Amino acid sequence: MRLPLGRRGAAALAWWRSRSVLLRDGSLGVLLAGLAFVPALAGAGTRLGELPHRPADALAVVAVLAQTLPLAGRRRWPAAGLAIAAAGFAVQELRGYVTFAGAGLLAALYSAAAHQERFRGWVAAGAAAAYAGLAVALHAAGSTARLPDFAIFFLLVAGGWVMGAWVRRVRIAEAGRRRAAAADARTAERARIARELHDVITHHVTAMVVQADAAQFLAARPEKLGENLTAISGTGRRALGELRDLLGVLDPDRVAPRGDLPTLAGLGDLVARTRAAGQPVELVEQGRPGGLGSGRELAAYRVVQEALTNALKYAAGAPTLVRLVHHHDGVEITVTTGAGAAPGRAVGGSGRGLAGLRDRVEVFGGELTAGPVPEGGFAVAARIPAGETA
Repeated sequence: MRLPLGRRGAAALAWWRSRSVLLRDGSLGVLLAGLAFVPALAGAGTRLGELPHRPADALAVVAVLAQTLPLAGRRRWPAAGLAIAAAGFAVQELRGYVTFAGAGLLAALYSAAAHQERFRGWVAAGAAAAYAGLAVALHAAGSTARLPDFAIFFLLVAGGWVMGAWVRRVRIAEAGRRRAAAADARTAERARIARELHDVITHHVTAMVVQADAAQFLAARPEKLGENLTAISGTGRRALGELRDLLGVLDPDRVAPRGDLPTLAGLGDLVARTRAAGQPVELVEQGRPGGLGSGRELAAYRVVQEALTNALKYAAGAPTLVRLVHHHDGVEITVTTGAGAAPGRAVGGSGRGLAGLRDRVEVFGGELTAGPVPEGGFAVAARIPAGETA
């Protein structure tokens, strides 16, 4: 089966770009060397001294090869390539040869400006001094060119250097933007992992501590004590499982499946585990769930998890109500703890987890508030807009 012309061209270009730099740049030098003695192009070659024309001889061939073949190393040894090309150009002009090889000098100037890493100023100054010396030598050899002619020619060939320097600046700026983007991505990923670790560890460890504290009062009731210890064991295993899945993203040889992350479908189990830890929790859902997308569902789950963790830590035994209202354009979450208690009861926690949740919710264009409520207790409220499913 034959590929379409456009795809064949793209495939050929990809193949060519996969070749070594020496091969690709050397091909340019060989091409210019082949074009150097084409009669139709000789008149379009770079001319400076306008000395009497001399027929091509062995030295003319050497001058042509000096201006073209060093282009094979124009990226690895740009300064050396420019020096050899300039020497070949000087021989060509002083001897009066008429070839197209002078284009190699322009390519060498561009390459030196674009790829020379060290002593760039010295290379530019050396090229300018060499040109001044060539102008003096041409004048002594009887050139009819005047000072303005030499100045105009200098500005024209200097355009190759200016273009190379501009390309170099663009390339450096683009590399800087890529580095900055990569650094931002790493910072965001570290922050995401830190939030996940906080959510997983604080919730499960808090539940285990509360259950362990309760176990010391159940020594006289072995059947209840066994249930309590089983709950502690289950909570620890779940914590280890979630940590294993979370830390799996740090392993370059393993991709943690997105299905391992909790979603709103797991809120029933979360509430049941919190009840088992001794916290009276009621879950109320209104509307039809769906359409949030996996990232938003995880954020919603973490909001409820953090609120329940704070309830366990700071208001153990206080009634807690989890209310989810599903809309076509998002979900509203309200977790109220200690309703009817004295206003301003401090059940909100240290604030670090809530601050992380606020950042997480705002990433998706949502909002989160937390604080005491007038009727008593503490409430965490969030609204997360719907997004594309994933």
